[in-house]
Amino acid sequence: MKLLYITNGINGSGGLERVLSIKASLLADQYDYKVHILVLNNAHTNPFYEFSLQIKFHSINAEGHPINYFNSYKKGIQEKVNQIQPHIISVCDDGLKAFFLPYLLGKTIPIIYERHASINLNFANKSEQTMPTKIINRISYFLMKKLAAKFDAFVVLTNGNTKEWDSNNIRVIPNPLSFYPNEKAILSSRKVIAVGSHSFNKGYDLLLDAWKFVEKKYPNWQLHIYGKFDKNETFLHYANKLGVNNVMFYQPVSSIDKVYLDSSIMVLPSRSEGFGMVLIEAMACGLPCVAFNCPHGPADIITHEEDGFILPMFDVQGFGKAIIHLIEDNQLREKMGENAKDNSKRYLPEQIMPIWDSLFKSLIK
Repeated sequence: MKLLYITNGINGSGGLERVLSIKASLLADQYDYKVHILVLNNAHTNPFYEFSLQIKFHSINAEGHPINYFNSYKKGIQEKVNQIQPHIISVCDDGLKAFFLPYLLGKTIPIIYERHASINLNFANKSEQTMPTKIINRISYFLMKKLAAKFDAFVVLTNGNTKEWDSNNIRVIPNPLSFYPNEKAILSSRKVIAVGSHSFNKGYDLLLDAWKFVEKKYPNWQLHIYGKFDKNETFLHYANKLGVNNVMFYQPVSSIDKVYLDSSIMVLPSRSEGFGMVLIEAMACGLPCVAFNCPHGPADIITHEEDGFILPMFDVQGFGKAIIHLIEDNQLREKMGENAKDNSKRYLPEQIMPIWDSLFKSLIK
């Protein structure tokens, strides 16, 4: 079967790129799919993650003002689809333009939409939006909700995410783990880890506010944050403003499993998530996790008080207290870490990939 993924690019270090590298490579190497990936503006050169050598990559140019951009996007994709002749198309693009692909390509080929983020991601940080931006966002929100029904299948990552969409074509397929090491973290390193790009959505301002409580009581513990900096280095400046000392910021690393194994607690302070790939990766390494009950993902992954803690959104003090609880109780940290490693097995590729294989085959019958 010939499968075409359409996405913006694969050379970033985000969760979408991570998951696509896993799924596409497994389908090409173990399930005998002829996998093609189509990106924009050559965003497939120097990928951050490793892709199977069996995968074929394609690129189209989409540049200029919005009308020219959309027209070149439309023409380029139509030409590539006619050239590749896929049996199935899967769209991995959380922007608005991807929702129009069923209209641009017609109904001759089954088209799947893979939603890798909460719809809230597109409309985050409302307090800083101008009135024209708010109006455009409302229109975009309406269009996304309306156009979701036009796909042959609309795949979300958690049961919580189904609440955001009204279509009857919704399917829930979690992300597969990228690794499951034989060893587990020894949980004695006095390091708390967070992983994700520096964006408003990731909530590092909330984490730093919570860390003030932790650092005051346990100044010998450190918070390590891994992720791509924003251009203004917002959270580095905010950490300085708060006067927290034991916070270290690092750029993304491809071998993040080694960092998890050298940590003791995983934290995810996001305002919204499509899933929480970093959670299942940390759990696979035996880390107990602390997260906000954001829409949507963490509450589907973490079992509260079994392998971690789920806190109400914006409960900064409670978030800090949960970290302190895990710092103070070594036995609890060990037990939750063991549970986390065991519970993460439900995301192993051998559990997840047959679901995708079954979906693809059902749509071309």
